[in-house]
Amino acid sequence: VQLQASGGGLVQAGDSLRLSCTASGRTFTNWVMGWFRQAPGKEREFVAQITWNLGTANYADSVRGRFNISRDKGKNTVDLRMNILKPEDTAVYYCATRSSASRNFNYWGQGTQVTVSS
Repeated sequence: VQLQASGGGLVQAGDSLRLSCTASGRTFTNWVMGWFRQAPGKEREFVAQITWNLGTANYADSVRGRFNISRDKGKNTVDLRMNILKPEDTAVYYCATRSSASRNFNYWGQGTQVTVSS
């Protein structure tokens, strides 16, 4: 399984940004795709996840209502649309995936930096 994340950058508070993750290496039926982030000096934290089959999404409290996760089965991509960005959203963002039978995300892409200036 390979995951390739893209779309990070430097934006101002209140702006929007879209991250994209391209997945390859297998079919992802019954798998779960997720986004995590790690800010400097902090542990990696969950941001959002979506089930490949039904598109059921879950969000961290800190981003619910501002971020939207979606997947495109035809393109094998998972996007994270981030709105009303705040300086505290600054982090390296990672996409990850796991089978629905696994408790842990065990495949990770490289990170993409998101920096939000105040």
